Amino acid sequence: MSNYRKALPQVSNELFMTDGGLETTLIYHDGVDLPLFAAFHLLRDAHGTAVLRRYFDRYARIAQAHGLPIVLESPTWRANAEWGARLGYDADALARANRQAIELMREVRDRLAASGLRSVISGNIGPRGDGYRPDSGMSPLQAYAYHAAQVSTFARTEADMVAAFTMNYVEEAIGIATAAKMFEMPVAISFTVETDGRLPSGQPLTDAIAQTDDETSGHPAYYMINCAHPTHFAHVLRGDLDWLERIRGIRANASMRSHAELDASTDLDAGDPERLGAEYGELAQALPHLSVVGGCCGTDHRHIDAICAALAREVSIA
Repeated sequence: MSNYRKALPQVSNELFMTDGGLETTLIYHDGVDLPLFAAFHLLRDAHGTAVLRRYFDRYARIAQAHGLPIVLESPTWRANAEWGARLGYDADALARANRQAIELMREVRDRLAASGLRSVISGNIGPRGDGYRPDSGMSPLQAYAYHAAQVSTFARTEADMVAAFTMNYVEEAIGIATAAKMFEMPVAISFTVETDGRLPSGQPLTDAIAQTDDETSGHPAYYMINCAHPTHFAHVLRGDLDWLERIRGIRANASMRSHAELDASTDLDAGDPERLGAEYGELAQALPHLSVVGGCCGTDHRHIDAICAALAREVSIA
């Protein structure tokens, strides 16, 4: 059963960690063949499942080393209908893969519980289209209809919540949040931004958050920013702004490259883990309720370890 569906602990001021760039780690560091960036595809056999288990166990050890609770994001960012169909999954097979992913997160949760650490299980949802371009063009109602199947599958598992990542236009985020509300699931909405701090659709981040809240009666438990370097969005977080209280999570890229540059890249830009940690420390000063930290493209266990260490220093100084 889910432990925190009725009361997510990360909406307090306690710091939670999560993992780094799952797909880029598997491809560039572990040499895994990952068609369409679809990590869930590894769950089709025991070997692939073992690869994912090792990945999450590494982050479990980081959580233990820092004494931090963890949000376990399932490897299901691509596990929606159109991406699944491109890999040969029908609706039943896709639902089974989503359930298997949550079961793997439950295994990690139970092992961490034995050492006294709490884990929140999150069913990870990705965009229908490209993560960098608002190319699927759905209305909120169409997005609801499209994503409801994955949300309803997670609602019948031990997942505590769902989280929509790399949302690049607001209508898709609204549709997912509406589906989460329908199936009584807490949801985190994570927008991605370009180097100017705006969504790829051109909408300011503050407006996207306000519109999502307005059209879903404030259903999202909190908002996040992912798949952008801190230098791309730190400037929009300046000032005593009420909307910043809604942002509780950051999963930044290691690289300062733009989305267009990353799309054209054939190498991995891992940046500087220590510098990224320091930049998270600066973000914590701007975000009064930052409580979930992890990474996105190019980040791995080194970056997350550095981020956790930097934020621990911020807490000790405060």
